Amino acid sequence: MLITRTSTAAPARAWLMLTLGVLAQAAGTLLVSTPAYLIPLLHSERGLPLTQAGLLASVPTFGMVCTLVAWGVLTDRYGEREIIVAGLVLTAAASFAAAAVSDDGYLLLGVLLAFGGAASASANAASGRVVIGWFPARRRGLAMGIRQMSQPLGVAVAALIVPPLAMRGLAAPMVVTGVITGVLVVLCAWGIRNPPRPARGSGPVDAAVSPYRANDFLVRIHVASALLVVPQFALSIFGMVWLVAAMGWGAAEAGALVAVSQFVGAGGRILVGHLSDRVGTRVGVLRWVAGAGVLVMVALAVAGAMRFDPLVVVLYLVASTVSVADNGLAYTSVAEAAGPFWSGRALGIQNTGQFLAASAVGPFVGALIAAVGYPVAFGLIGVTPLMALMVTPRRDGASGSM
Repeated sequence: MLITRTSTAAPARAWLMLTLGVLAQAAGTLLVSTPAYLIPLLHSERGLPLTQAGLLASVPTFGMVCTLVAWGVLTDRYGEREIIVAGLVLTAAASFAAAAVSDDGYLLLGVLLAFGGAASASANAASGRVVIGWFPARRRGLAMGIRQMSQPLGVAVAALIVPPLAMRGLAAPMVVTGVITGVLVVLCAWGIRNPPRPARGSGPVDAAVSPYRANDFLVRIHVASALLVVPQFALSIFGMVWLVAAMGWGAAEAGALVAVSQFVGAGGRILVGHLSDRVGTRVGVLRWVAGAGVLVMVALAVAGAMRFDPLVVVLYLVASTVSVADNGLAYTSVAEAAGPFWSGRALGIQNTGQFLAASAVGPFVGALIAAVGYPVAFGLIGVTPLMALMVTPRRDGASGSM
């Protein structure tokens, strides 16, 4: 089903919903990312073993993954505004509580960080539903591409504010995170409005019928998205060490390239989202992205083996951009295919699958690199977008009205 070309203008309120949705999810990402930037304080100054410090940094993500689907179900039932606000309230409360117990031992701190991560997951599916619901089909790709900037925005804020705040102790970063999240509670409660949707049981959409029973479209998108996570996280986890250890770059030069790739990748997400609006198909563009992923990973492997730095720079930027370009496309496609009464839980499943796949990339790709080296490993990673291309449907899924 191609995207219809009617109703192309987004209402003014839609852009406010997009802005608040991006900020809400960025606030959640800030809490999830904060412990990672506390590792130098915990390990170097407080003597916490690196393994335990890393575990503490990972518990917010664990909490988030455990609750993505549950928040999606609640969003389908109660509405986007209610779930976003409730989740942000709980996230802020967890931040302040973590600050209060920061000197009382790491076990309780870890529990509260896990709770905060679980609460922050509310914005993932709910903010996506807000954007999908308020934007017409011919503007959703662009809007969802912009929305995908929420995660790097949250990480960037954490990277900027947490290290200097950590000089004052563990409590300071958590208090500031709580304050920022609290401000977003007020803004979202004031500004977010649930998008209009048909009454349950009316029109072509039946709230009681699962879209997963109609066909395998959603399952195939979930699988393809999980496969496309592999090159994305392989580059983000091992790109820096590859450039320094294997290519002989300085840490500053490698870090600069990785940083630039993040900005270029953000622009790429917006561009492919807009492209999907223009050509009228999400999965068509998603297939192009998957095909490009195969070619660019193989090309990067060859350039690395040749140790031709100028080509490595270009291909690393292209590969980093292509590897993240699928996220908004798949997310939009899932929401549109699931319809207004199932998109929350479908997006929760989508996010959960991607997080689980991402968690396997580190050990799997690390072992692969140890066995065959970086160039061959990067070339073999190109198999995963090839598999995604084979799995991705050729036509967009039929959807209920959003």
